[in-house]
Amino acid sequence: MKNKVLFIVTVVVVFLLGLLASSIVNRKNEAKYQYVPKVNIGDNEPRNAEWGKNYPAEYQSFLQTADTSFATYQGGSAMRDMLDEDTNLVVLWAGYGFSKDYSQGRGHMNAIKDITNSLRTGGPKGEGDGPMPATCWTCKSPDVPRLMNEKGIAEFYSGKWADKGDEIVNPIGCADCHDSKTMKLTISRPALVEAFDAMGKDINQATHQEMRSLVCAQCHVEYYFDKKLPGKEGVPYLKLPWENGMSVEAMEEYYDAIEFSDWTHKLSRAPMLKAQHPGYETYLTGVHADRGVSCADCHMPYKSEGGQKFTDHHIQSPLNNVSNACQVCHREDADKLKMNVYDRQRKTAENRLKLEGFLVKAHVEAKKAWDLGATEEQMKDILMDIRHAQWRWDYAAASHGASFHSPVETARVIGSGFTIIQDGRVKLARLLAELGHNEAVTMPDISTKEKAQEYIGLDMEALRKEKAEFKKNLVPKWLEAAKERESKYGAKDVSLNN
Repeated sequence: MKNKVLFIVTVVVVFLLGLLASSIVNRKNEAKYQYVPKVNIGDNEPRNAEWGKNYPAEYQSFLQTADTSFATYQGGSAMRDMLDEDTNLVVLWAGYGFSKDYSQGRGHMNAIKDITNSLRTGGPKGEGDGPMPATCWTCKSPDVPRLMNEKGIAEFYSGKWADKGDEIVNPIGCADCHDSKTMKLTISRPALVEAFDAMGKDINQATHQEMRSLVCAQCHVEYYFDKKLPGKEGVPYLKLPWENGMSVEAMEEYYDAIEFSDWTHKLSRAPMLKAQHPGYETYLTGVHADRGVSCADCHMPYKSEGGQKFTDHHIQSPLNNVSNACQVCHREDADKLKMNVYDRQRKTAENRLKLEGFLVKAHVEAKKAWDLGATEEQMKDILMDIRHAQWRWDYAAASHGASFHSPVETARVIGSGFTIIQDGRVKLARLLAELGHNEAVTMPDISTKEKAQEYIGLDMEALRKEKAEFKKNLVPKWLEAAKERESKYGAKDVSLNN
């Protein structure tokens, strides 16, 4: 009887092992034939659908970046009017495009739509002569590296934004990060390579894990347009200000040394710096980077479907994918993990908003000093305090995820901004007294976006009309020209609608 039971158990075990072995063999065979190339992907191929023929799982997940339904405390993919939510921003960016329009980015699939619809890119003064430089396209499409290879880097940067609208039609995708022959991660934007060279580093020595962040750093970094590059004078050449390091102070020192400013503030006349989105720089100062966690580990975690393991190309907030993005390492409940994130973000936002209030007052007070006859010499140090304090605020705010990626460094940066702007306002108070103004400067009513924009002198009706005319007259011509060469480059969707 004992032997009979043992025999039955053995048969069952062998049967189950057989099923397991069969499953493994089948899965291996599936994996083997899953990636048999169906098409040859050409050099500079910008059409994501072509890459998707060879990598359908990755492509299908990438298409989900078109979803704009997810919103978090300070991010997600939903359309949000940031100027309406925080009217201080209108005054802080007076004289700069962001005071016209600043909406939450909606994900890679919407990049071309969003830049086309934005009031920041404006409308053409003459056909094909949009006000923003062509350099503004740099991070919006895999058509960019194609054009850079076809025309040359400096030639791509030359001209106006509207000049290349008919060429840039495919949303951010495969060719931005992958080599078409080997599928290895690659750097397609020269600015990052040039920045490493300037620091004396060889980006080709980066490990695969480092590349899983560096491909993101092609765009999610601080940058500026250098119009003084020898041999390329007048061309808004995209550069990263990393020669002295990546800290807020190191980049500030770099900008001050070359006397660079993004714009002159309309109220205070301060030579301002606009932080773009130094996400990579702030990420490097956080605990996840210190532990070797890459951007892709959280924003593009591995996924399994039908026995196939692949990188999820639905690039999104980890808070919309906690099980794969967070709980692989952190065993806490999903709601607890989200609460931890929001707690850090709210505490950072509390101080960031206070700093904004001081900055707004400084700009208005500086305007008052000018109105009372202040000289440039009297205002020089004050304007530099405003410049340096707002740079720190913007560095902390524009890096989006910094309050979670690196809350300690972000708090330090905001704290130093407080010190600088308070010092500047003390100087302003003394100067105003010298000029005969001994009472508090009256602050404007900026309780709504509309009131704030009116205060800084924006004619929003005219701006919206200009944009509507642009979309009505020029964008259809872009589409028509793009469709004529659809078989080569693709001409998917440059939508007139939000």
